[in-house]
Amino acid sequence: MKKYLGSIFISFLLCNSVNAQGLLDPKTSLFTRQDTLRGSITKERAWWDVKRYHLDIKVNLKDSTITGSNTIKYQVVQEYNSMQIDLQNPMNIYKVTQNGKNLEFKREGNAFFIALQEPQVKGSIKELTVFYGGKPKVAVNPPWDGGITWKKDKNGNPFIASSCQGLGASVWWPNKDHMYDEVDNMLISVNVPANLTNVSNGRLQSVKTLKDGTKTYNWFVANPINNYGVNINIGDYVTFSEKFKGEKGNLDCTYFVLRDNLAKAKKQFQDVPKMLKAFEHWFGPYPFYEDSYKLVEAPYLGMEHQSSVTYGNGYQNGYRGRDLSGTGWGLKFDFIIIHESGHEWFANNITYKDIADMWIHESFTNYSESLFLEYYYGKEAGYTYVRGLRNIIENDKPIIGKYDVNNEGSGDMYPKGANMLHTIRQLVNNDEKWRGILRGLNSTFYHQTVTTKQIEDYLSKQAGIDLSMVFNQYLRDTRIPKLEYTVKNNQLAYRWTNSVTGFNMPVKVTLNGKEELLHPETEWKTIPVTSDNLKLLVDPNFYVTNFYVKN
Repeated sequence: MKKYLGSIFISFLLCNSVNAQGLLDPKTSLFTRQDTLRGSITKERAWWDVKRYHLDIKVNLKDSTITGSNTIKYQVVQEYNSMQIDLQNPMNIYKVTQNGKNLEFKREGNAFFIALQEPQVKGSIKELTVFYGGKPKVAVNPPWDGGITWKKDKNGNPFIASSCQGLGASVWWPNKDHMYDEVDNMLISVNVPANLTNVSNGRLQSVKTLKDGTKTYNWFVANPINNYGVNINIGDYVTFSEKFKGEKGNLDCTYFVLRDNLAKAKKQFQDVPKMLKAFEHWFGPYPFYEDSYKLVEAPYLGMEHQSSVTYGNGYQNGYRGRDLSGTGWGLKFDFIIIHESGHEWFANNITYKDIADMWIHESFTNYSESLFLEYYYGKEAGYTYVRGLRNIIENDKPIIGKYDVNNEGSGDMYPKGANMLHTIRQLVNNDEKWRGILRGLNSTFYHQTVTTKQIEDYLSKQAGIDLSMVFNQYLRDTRIPKLEYTVKNNQLAYRWTNSVTGFNMPVKVTLNGKEELLHPETEWKTIPVTSDNLKLLVDPNFYVTNFYVKN
C-alpha cells in the first residue's frame, strides 16, 4: 500500500486514514483510562438512555470559538446519580442545570461526571442542560484527523465545517460520546452571521433573525442519529433541489454548494438520483425519508453525515479524479457521492456499537461501489472493480480493532472487507438471494446499533452457510488463504494453508475446463481425476491464492 500511496494520496480509504487519528499506531499496545472512558459503556453511561438533544450554539468567527448549550432529555434505565458527559479539551463545561438548579460536576480528562440531586427513578423521563464553550480542536487533515475546519472560499467568505468520526463528536459539543446509544431525535440550532448559511442534519424548521443581525438556523432530525453524524456546515451557499421517486414515495433531495460552483454542481450531482436508484435496488428504501437527503459542499473531501452528506471531491469522477481500482471503472462515478451516500445504509441506518467493528460501515460501503457499477454497467464491471481494489490491501493487521477503548482495526476494512463480501456472494451463488440478504440487513437492523456477531449470525443464517471460518479468516487474521494442490496417480489432492485453524471455505475452481466446487480443509483431501496432466484455475472472484505442489 505504501508504494501505492507514493503516487496518490488515498488516506480516506487506507490505513493512513486511521493512523492520522492516532488510533492505529502499531507500536501502541497499551491503552489508558481515557481510552476506556471514551470507548466503554461505563457505569455512568449505562443507567440512562438518551432520548433527545437540543444543541443550541453560536459559532464565533472572530476567535474560532463555539459557545452554547445542549439540553439532554433521557430516560432512567436504572437508578443512579452520576452521569458521564464527554467534551474534549480545550472545550469546557461551565454549568449544568436540572429544573433550575445548578449541579456539581468534576472533570477527568475528556469526561465530566455530573452529580445529580433529584431521585433518578427507573422509567422516568428527565432533562438537564449542559452549558459549554471554547475553541474546539482545529481539524489538521479532515476528515481523518478531524475537528472544526476554518477556511475561506475563493471570494473570501468563511467556509466552516465539522468532521469527527473516530475522534468523537465531543471534540466540539457535549454528549454521551459512545456509539451504542443513539439519540432518538435532535434539534440543532446554529447561530451564524447573517450573510452566511448553516446546514445541519434533518430538515430546516426555521431561520430566525436576531437583533444583532445574526441568524439562527434550526434543523430537526426526526430519526435516530449517531453522534459523529451530527454536523455543521457554514458558508456562502446557494441551493437547488429535486424529488427522487423512490420506494417510499417522493424523497426530497437538496444540494448546498458554494455560489461559484452552482453550474458544476448541477451537472456533477446527477449521480445522486442514480445512486439512490441503485442503492434502493440493492439495499432497500433510503432510510431517512422523513429527514430528506442533502449533499453539502465542504472544505474537505467528504463525510457520511446523516441526511447531510458532505462533498469536496472537486466536481470530478473517481477519487479526486483517480480510479482506486486501477481498472478504469472507478472513473465512471463520483467516488465521494457514491461512497459517502452508501453510508446512509451502512453507518447511519446500521451503526456499529463499538468502533472496533467499523468494518460494518466501511466494508459494506466499499462493496456498494461495485454494486453501483453492476447496476448500471453489468456484473462484470462490478466484479472487475472490486477485484481491482485488492491492489491496495496491505494485510497489516486484523480488520477488527480492540473493544472498549475506541480503537479501529486495519484500514483494510475497506477493500479487503469488500472482497470478503464479494467472496461470500460467490458462496451464496444466487444473485437474487444475495440481494435479499443485503436488503434484509437494512430492514432487520433498521435504525439500530449492532455488533459484529449480529451481522455474522445474520449472514450465516440467511445464506444457509456457516460462515464463521470465513469471518475469522478475513476479519481476525491477516493471511490470505492459499489453496495448495497436487496431482498424482489420477488423484487430485488439495488443502487450505496460510489460514486459521479449521478453515473450510468451499471454493469454485475450473478443472480442465469444467467448473467444480471443492470443499478444502486444512488437511489434505483427494478426489479422482482422469489425468495427471491437470489444469486447475481458481475462480478469481474468491479472494484467495493457489499454489501447485510438485510431486
